[in-house]
Amino acid sequence: MPHFGRRLAAVTAALAIGVTTGAVSPAAADPRQTDKNPTATGYGGAVSTVDPEASAAAIEVLRKGGNAVDAAVAAAATLGVTEPYSAGIGGGGYFVYYDAKSGKVSTIDGRETAPAGIKPDAFINPATSKPYPFTPELVTSGVSVGVPGTPATWERALERWGSISLGDALKPAIKVADRGFVVDDTFRNQTKDNQTRFEAFTSTKDLYLQGGKLPEVGSVFKNHDLADTYRMLARDGMDAFYTGPLAEEIANTVQNPPKSPDTKLPVPVGSMTAEDLENYKAVDQDPTHVNYRGYDVYGMAPSSSGGTTVGESLNILDVFDLPALKADQPAVLHHYLEASALAFADRGKYVGDPAFVKVPTKALTDPVFGKERACELDPNHAAPKPVLPGDVTSYDGTCPAGPAAAADEKDTENISTTNMTVSDKWGNVVEYTLTIEQTGGSGMVVPGRGFLLNNELTDFSTVYSATDPNRIEPGKRPRSSMSPTILLEDGKPFLALGSPGGSTIITTVLQTLVNRIDLGMSTPDAIAAPRASQRNTASVTAEPAFIDKYGTALTSRFGHKLTPSGDSFTSASEIGAATAIEFLKDGRTLAAAEPVRRGGGSALVVTPSK
Repeated sequence: MPHFGRRLAAVTAALAIGVTTGAVSPAAADPRQTDKNPTATGYGGAVSTVDPEASAAAIEVLRKGGNAVDAAVAAAATLGVTEPYSAGIGGGGYFVYYDAKSGKVSTIDGRETAPAGIKPDAFINPATSKPYPFTPELVTSGVSVGVPGTPATWERALERWGSISLGDALKPAIKVADRGFVVDDTFRNQTKDNQTRFEAFTSTKDLYLQGGKLPEVGSVFKNHDLADTYRMLARDGMDAFYTGPLAEEIANTVQNPPKSPDTKLPVPVGSMTAEDLENYKAVDQDPTHVNYRGYDVYGMAPSSSGGTTVGESLNILDVFDLPALKADQPAVLHHYLEASALAFADRGKYVGDPAFVKVPTKALTDPVFGKERACELDPNHAAPKPVLPGDVTSYDGTCPAGPAAAADEKDTENISTTNMTVSDKWGNVVEYTLTIEQTGGSGMVVPGRGFLLNNELTDFSTVYSATDPNRIEPGKRPRSSMSPTILLEDGKPFLALGSPGGSTIITTVLQTLVNRIDLGMSTPDAIAAPRASQRNTASVTAEPAFIDKYGTALTSRFGHKLTPSGDSFTSASEIGAATAIEFLKDGRTLAAAEPVRRGGGSALVVTPSK
């Protein structure tokens, strides 16, 4: 979901009043974390998130001796409180970890899965024999809900690499849920944008539209139900999520959505059962790996397409001496856009859940394949789009290269997600991207439990095709673009970064790397620079500032077509909301977040530089 900062600077907290669900009260005298600084440099560990409460939770854990994994879980749980329309235990994500002792990068695939009972025609309205309209009908439904993977991800990460208990990791989030967070314009506007969807469910109205009204800016929003759910998980572990009463309640919410009697939305029901929840497993897997200009770049392997697509794009760009073109930024950006289009063509053709589809991950990240795909990149002209995918069955790195048949796909990923970057004093690093899909997920709050369920299954292709690697299948993970990425230099961390933004996550990460490595920008400047996204479409989606700065050159010199960014769910024109940490030569860490996008992010270090 979009990750917007939720705090008003200099606003104070509320007195503890409210009802069992959410409570909104006037701001009062208990100070809470509201300051948002987009950069911080220092020692002892660092964090960058979109939210000051989440960043403060991570720093609290680090200062008490916890490691990066402990702090990441604490921050993620807090984001489930303060960014509930973007992330939470009703969703999923991908966790990438660098272990300083072993020097190894590992990952956890916590992507949601399709229920065992899902059918190929799940997105077809039986009354019309046509697909449900994507929004608001399909996304506001039980059929769109995947089996959540976030709780299992937290548990698995703490088991493998953590140093504190789940209960201790949840303490900061429980505190924030009970005391509340300050409502700002963005939270109110996001609620307003989803008002029709939220009004479709009694449980969601009760929590987010109390008394039928939008939350007031400057009030404090409390979620005691979520605090109680976290307390239960802290006491009983994640088995209490995937089995027992809560699992039954989640399944019942999906199969029998708590529809308001006056809603006009059809709310298609889903098939998820408690057994689906009991059978869920977060998957340990190796990262993707490419080398770009001397940096080892590690990313998330399928079911995410992030690691393969970012990696392939870098392999294509590595053929060209972009640093030598640094003075000609439009030329560098032209190469970036064209490489991205080529890699997205291969993404659509080949990438799906590897448990169901034979994904050629090795070929897609092979520098020889990248070199061959670079044959299709004209340094002087934009190719007509869409470009054809490459042939992964036969390549030798020489030109010309033979194409494969085009893929038949439609991008249905939404922009709503969140990302965090965390490091600790021992040198461990976490890059973690998590989501409930679009803003507000499915729109359904599990009654009495305080969290929204995802609508992640809409990331499957909405029309079933037996040849589509991203077709709906029982137990399958839908393809994702989440791209948590860690770069090493000589075996030590150099840069970790990620972003929300649906399929633009890939291009945000890629452009930030090009900005930092090829154009020589500082990490804060690389994040702040205006963005554009080419995903093998006829025109490039670009922020207005990007068009103002580069549009004339990219159009007249190279033939690109640029379209202003913006999505069908909000009026926001930003692309992504990145977080990053760079590890400086003098031993300090530089945490960087967005200075403006999504209201700005929050970067903190344990011990700031003097």
